Amino acid sequence: MPVTVVVGTQWGDEGKGKLTDLLAKEMQVVARYQGGHNAGHTVVVDGKTFALQLVPSGVLYPHITPVIGNGVVVDPGVLIEELDGLKAEGIDTSKMVVSGNAHLIMPYHQELDRVTERYLGKNSLGTTRRGIGPAYADKAARVGLRVQDLLDAKIFRQKLDVVLKEKNAVLAKVYNRLPIDAEVVCERYLGDYAPRIEPMVGDAVALVHDSLSSGGHVLLEGAQATFLDLDHGTYPFVTSSNPVAGGACTGTGIGPRQIDRVIGIAKAYVTRVGAGPFPTECHDEVAEMLVERGHEFGTNTGRRRRTGWFDAVLARQAVRLNSLSEVALTKLDVLDAFDTVKVCTGYRAGDEHFVYPPYHQSVLHRVEPVYEELPGWRTDLSKATGLGDLPAAVRDYVGFLAEQIGVPIKLVGVGPGREQFVRFAA
Repeated sequence: MPVTVVVGTQWGDEGKGKLTDLLAKEMQVVARYQGGHNAGHTVVVDGKTFALQLVPSGVLYPHITPVIGNGVVVDPGVLIEELDGLKAEGIDTSKMVVSGNAHLIMPYHQELDRVTERYLGKNSLGTTRRGIGPAYADKAARVGLRVQDLLDAKIFRQKLDVVLKEKNAVLAKVYNRLPIDAEVVCERYLGDYAPRIEPMVGDAVALVHDSLSSGGHVLLEGAQATFLDLDHGTYPFVTSSNPVAGGACTGTGIGPRQIDRVIGIAKAYVTRVGAGPFPTECHDEVAEMLVERGHEFGTNTGRRRRTGWFDAVLARQAVRLNSLSEVALTKLDVLDAFDTVKVCTGYRAGDEHFVYPPYHQSVLHRVEPVYEELPGWRTDLSKATGLGDLPAAVRDYVGFLAEQIGVPIKLVGVGPGREQFVRFAA
């Protein structure tokens, strides 16, 4: 079946939005399958930058039906603001579909996210404080409100009254915060948001399957990345959903046998936002160069990203967790200024050597990277359009990475623009 999944292979910010936008020209439907507006996908088209949060990256093509799947948590105010911003730029958003089964981010989720992070102090998880985690927690606890509840004011108010009894008690008695006013919430969600959201709400599962049945191609777009996955990431420094390719099935209602291509996105180096282990992290002038040249600041938060050399240990694990068919390597041009480049090929902890991440977090926190050093190329790659435009040192570097991770690297990114990719392998 013609379903493609795009998934990050590191700790996010690999360039999923750009690749999704590139692939979307061949698709009919692009669906987000998890995460919320903590995900920032940047796409540059004709020199104009679009910073997308909830809206799937394929929205920039008029032929695409963009879908927010059931696995996403939705802040309706953010969604409306983002759609209005796209319309102001001349982007047609009339085909937007939001799954009625997607869960809503509510004001108490955001308040609990903020106060919990402050309460944890130095042990905080480094969340974006946008209510993502608490919304997913309520989903699992079966007390969440869903997008479809916006279409029934009576049901919305009944569910809200039940959940606010507990949330307000926690806010007042544990965190000494003012209670959330149900009337204010209803006025905003039912009065302001519901009329704008209602035309978009639909059966996203049926839409995706109808498209496939009629011969259409569907692209499933993940947010965050493999090692922020709730089950397989560097817990507890993870997100609250499943960005791995398996999450694309539950997040959109597609069965595993319908997916025939899983593309992993990896930067030519590694970045991470917030707390958590990072074996190849640099703390010297290399880190500063990567931040400066790669503009490594969060799309939504503006937070400075931690940076380090490419980690083949993580990449190998991402290959097997996601059943990757191939990899697209982004931001190769950021390494243009280095005389030599390093690749982590393994970890060492005492007498133990690891080619896959150790399962025990205490070991992962103390591993030392084992590096292979390769020649740099000191050449501007931004104008490269074909394999012949890439210096031998670049081809050797990319080939070495592909050999290390065990799947072909088919595209390499040489700049931020929509078409600044070079096809490296068929």
